[in-house]
Amino acid sequence: MENKQQLINRLKSVEGHVRGIQRMVEDDEYCVDIIKQTLAVQRALEKFNSIILERHLQGCVTTAIRSDDAGERERGRGAAPPQPPPPHGSTVKQRRDLRNLA
Repeated sequence: MENKQQLINRLKSVEGHVRGIQRMVEDDEYCVDIIKQTLAVQRALEKFNSIILERHLQGCVTTAIRSDDAGERERGRGAAPPQPPPPHGSTVKQRRDLRNLA
């Protein structure tokens, strides 16, 4: 399991990647290349979210379930965050959005 600093480093990496994408847009790079990079950022964020969810399930939820406090146990039962919908059709929308930037 990753520690807090490793998680922060992942976010810093994503942040740098997003800045690179911004430069690509500013430099009028090829749209498909930009889309590939945005998809890479999305995958990195999905990985980050899965790590956070794993930590949540192994830590917060487990602690809540084992707690003697009924309120804490109830909180643990509904504590899992919702999963985001899959990025269905996102590349088409992204292409449309990039065309509108020009």
